[in-house]
Amino acid sequence: MFLGLRKQEEGAAPRRSIRTVLVVEDEPLIAFDNEHTLEQAGYRIAATVNDYDHAERVIDGGGVDLVIADIGLYGDRNGMDVARHAAAQALPVLFVTGRCPIDAQAMAVGCLAKPYTSRDLVAAIKVIDAVLRGTRRPRIPHGLTLFGPAR
Repeated sequence: MFLGLRKQEEGAAPRRSIRTVLVVEDEPLIAFDNEHTLEQAGYRIAATVNDYDHAERVIDGGGVDLVIADIGLYGDRNGMDVARHAAAQALPVLFVTGRCPIDAQAMAVGCLAKPYTSRDLVAAIKVIDAVLRGTRRPRIPHGLTLFGPAR
């Protein structure tokens, strides 16, 4: 009986657990750059939003593997609120911000300091993906801090 599972070929790259990303960013140019960079790297963008309400709807809709969130957003709620909502659903969050709050460690897998390069963003996601899969992680890019057991 064939169940659609294939044994990974020797030397083949391991499957990614992060395929679909929600980008939560209030700066339009950064949001566009992140979306473009991630699409070019082979990730699917669930949505690019600039406030809590839209992020909540996308998260609740399912199909998101990682939330990339800035702390400062439009409206009364911020990226910390987005992270709390995502964490309640066991959805990993990577903060991308100029100043990562200390209490971010309780609700995110890491923080990538702004300014960062496109290469650093993709590398950070690959590190988080390896951590989530429990495999050997690649080199940590400049500006990425991992939290909790991810260290």
